[in-house]
Amino acid sequence: MSSILIVDDDPDIRELVGHFLQAQGFQTVRAANGREALALLQSQAVDLAVIDIMMPVMDGWQLCREIKRLRDMPVLMLTAMGETSRKLRGFELGADDYLVKPFDPPELGARIKALLKRYRILAADHLELGALVINRQSATVSFQGREHSLPRREYELLWTLAARSPAIFTRDQLIQTVWGDDFEGNERTVDVHINRLRDRFPEADSHVRFVAVRGLGYRLEVLP
Repeated sequence: MSSILIVDDDPDIRELVGHFLQAQGFQTVRAANGREALALLQSQAVDLAVIDIMMPVMDGWQLCREIKRLRDMPVLMLTAMGETSRKLRGFELGADDYLVKPFDPPELGARIKALLKRYRILAADHLELGALVINRQSATVSFQGREHSLPRREYELLWTLAARSPAIFTRDQLIQTVWGDDFEGNERTVDVHINRLRDRFPEADSHVRFVAVRGLGYRLEVLP
C-alpha cells in the first residue's frame, strides 16, 4: 500500500485530501508546512508528496527542492494560482505534476496513481509506449519488428521523456539530464534532437507524439 504525504497549511484541505486518498486505499501522513513535512520524512516511509505552494515557515517551492535533494520520489504541487510562470518554476524545481485549486478529488487520485506508475517504470529494465519497446539495458528501441540502436543523446532523451510520460520537461531539465553540467550549446540542441526522434518514430506508426508545450518544454504522449 502506497503512503502519501499531504502538506497544506489549510486543515480542511488536509482532511479532504486525506479522507479521499484513504478511501482509495492509500495510507496518508499529513503536515501543515514544509518544516513539519521534512521532519516526517526522516521517520516515515513515503512514496509520493502532495504539497501546497503558499505555506508559512517553509513554502512549497523550498519543500519541493529539499524533497528532490533528499529522495527520488514524485511530487505533485497544489496551488490556487495557475499561471504558466508558476508551473514553469515548479517543473524547474523537480515537480512531477501540478494541480490547481479547486480540484476534483478523483482527478487528484488519478494523477497520483499515474505518477506512482511512472516511478515504478523508472526502475524497470524496459518499457512499452505505443508501438515502441525501449530496453534500458541494451539501450535499444524495438519498432516495426526491428531493434534500433540510437545515438546516445537521442536514446537518453527518448528514455527520459518516455519513463515519465506524459510529464512535461523544460529544456533546461532535459539538458541537465541528457547532456549534463558540461554542456556548452543552447536550448536549440534539444529541439534538433526532438525533431530527429520525430523523424525516426512517425506518429502514425509509433503511436506516440513528441509534444511541444508552449512556454514550458516537451512531453511524450501515447496516441489513442
